[in-house]
Amino acid sequence: MAVTVSGLYVANMIDVFDATQLAIDLSLTSHKIALLSNAATPNFSSDVTWNSTNEVSGTGWATGGVALSAAAAGATSTAPTNTESPTGSQMYDMGDISVASTTLTNARAARIYADALAGDNLIVLVNFAADYSTVNGTFGIVWASTGVFAVDWTP
Repeated sequence: MAVTVSGLYVANMIDVFDATQLAIDLSLTSHKIALLSNAATPNFSSDVTWNSTNEVSGTGWATGGVALSAAAAGATSTAPTNTESPTGSQMYDMGDISVASTTLTNARAARIYADALAGDNLIVLVNFAADYSTVNGTFGIVWASTGVFAVDWTP
């Protein structure tokens, strides 16, 4: 059991595009970002809803995660963006995460989910590739220049 890759939660993405028409609005700041330990084994094909199994929480970072609106620091806007970049690709991005006065042990990944939906539907998991801890410090995530995730929609 381990977090080995980053990825989108496929079942929910399929439901966005099929007759289910799952309403995941990527522009919402009410989405939450929860942290996971390396004991987690995400299944991108079958996991659909948030749960606290193997979640890392502590002082300054509650179980269930923090809302993006409270976690994005230093950005001109806390709202995530969903744009075409580069041509033919979709990029989901947001301000870097910075939460002060946290005490956390061994956070290996961040999982973003749609807290506004009744199902707390999972969107994406980002693997940090190492464990990170804080002791009354700032927990930060600096997103890649290509965003939180990008999808190439061209064949």
